[in-house]
Amino acid sequence: MSRTEHEASPREQAIAALTAPGARFEIRREDVRGNAIAVFANRHRALPELLAASRGFGDADYLVTEDSRMSFREHHEAVAALATALRDEYGVRPGDRVALCGANSPEWIVAFWASVALGAVAVAMNSHWAGPEIQHGLDLTEPVVVIADEPRRALLGHPGGAVLSFEEDHPALVAKNRGAPMPETDIAEDDPAAILFTSGTTGRPKGATHSHRNMIAAVWFHLLNDAVAAELGNPQSGRRYLLLTPLFHIAALHNLAVIRLAIGDTAVIHRGRFDIDRVLRLIEEERITNWGAVPTMLSRLVEADLSSYDLSSLRSVTVNSAPSSTLLKEKLLEVLPHVGRALGTSYGLTESSTGATIASAADLLEDSHSVGRPAPTMEVEVREANGLVVTDGVEGEIHLRGPQVMLGYWQNPEATAAASAPGGWFRTGDLGSMVNGHLRIASRRSDLILRGGENVYPAEVEEQLCAHPAVAECIVLGVPDDDFGQAVATRVVTRPGVDVTEEDLRGHLLERLARYKAPTRWALTTDPLPRNATGKVNRGQVELERTGGEPVGENLED
Repeated sequence: MSRTEHEASPREQAIAALTAPGARFEIRREDVRGNAIAVFANRHRALPELLAASRGFGDADYLVTEDSRMSFREHHEAVAALATALRDEYGVRPGDRVALCGANSPEWIVAFWASVALGAVAVAMNSHWAGPEIQHGLDLTEPVVVIADEPRRALLGHPGGAVLSFEEDHPALVAKNRGAPMPETDIAEDDPAAILFTSGTTGRPKGATHSHRNMIAAVWFHLLNDAVAAELGNPQSGRRYLLLTPLFHIAALHNLAVIRLAIGDTAVIHRGRFDIDRVLRLIEEERITNWGAVPTMLSRLVEADLSSYDLSSLRSVTVNSAPSSTLLKEKLLEVLPHVGRALGTSYGLTESSTGATIASAADLLEDSHSVGRPAPTMEVEVREANGLVVTDGVEGEIHLRGPQVMLGYWQNPEATAAASAPGGWFRTGDLGSMVNGHLRIASRRSDLILRGGENVYPAEVEEQLCAHPAVAECIVLGVPDDDFGQAVATRVVTRPGVDVTEEDLRGHLLERLARYKAPTRWALTTDPLPRNATGKVNRGQVELERTGGEPVGENLED
């Protein structure tokens, strides 16, 4: 009989004690939007409470880059100044949207906190988007103010509201209003706080809407983790986190920038495109202790010559945003044994705000295929198509419920309804199974391509490809790739008598979609795609031929 069935681990025992009735992290059921949901009883109720408390960390580093430092005190002053300017000069009120469109920077984070301090909704625009994608995001969310960096300002079409620059307007407004008190606003737990975009199966990005409750639930999960570590004799202090993934992802925003402010840790921001040498030098120089990386980044790490870097400060590495292979984890253990022993992973989605399941190093030793056990306050079920929960080891669709789960998709009630199940459950569309309390992932949404931690939905790429006059039909698939996990591949059926090249089609796509969505493996043909009896393309029968040569433009962008 397994330990899982009969004997709780020391960690599980500590969680049980810390979340018991009357304890600091007591978990109880409360009504959340009409459903009885497990919540932390003593939680904060709105994000500005975290902002106010952060003043207590004083002159300790909060945000660090290669050439700048911002303390918690300086950050609080900057947020108060910018929030005052947004309210008094640009009319931002509770519920208004403020769009943030730029590469990672301390200014981006200040603008986020200034927005939520006013009760406004921070719209985290994908900084990799092409012009038409940016316009769609603006049309959907209708922000009253857009704050963008110079490269993205050049792509703005008709934003509708005021446009400010991160480079000039942002610092000028902070300087002008420095010393202003933090605005005070009444905010309810289920008021929206942020919109993050996730690609849609219908070809258009959807805006996952996160409430103050959602984001605070993520914070309290991490607070509980720290309390558990202290109970087990490993108190956490002096942590310096590497912030490398884009701030328009939950991994960087919810689970790093927000949580580090609440806990008093430092976030060290890597700016610009991913370069393994620069990243390793930053770890060395800033004495980084914790790194949440996507598998692509760790693949570059294990392939690098580490002999000239001092990485002794690293305590923990977690794998975020995409599934990682057992082989990659084994290689990481070989090159960084002191970190590999602390390797963890998780399963979550933009819609879940944070990890729905968490796998510790001990969990991975017990089950190398695991993505973890359900996080406290999160319920995870695997169900058949008829909604019935399957038995242990049987594959089905993963369903989630908890205070972390989004409010819904912004201005898209149809998509929200399609992803919802009775009782407050969220249908992920992902396939998996539960085995002895561990969740295993079989596949992530039926057609989803996970390229280097970025979601690519074939329908979105196919729609744009078919808009080219030389294309009769096409299909886009994910294929294995050693570096990115999956590469985007396509088979394009061209119209008879039309002369078109891969370069022509790629250029067409790059005017309309982010670079990472454009296929790097092409097969052009005049033969029709195989179809089944109902006329649908039989994706399983499609054979893609690689055209040879190195992929064009493969990199991790800023």
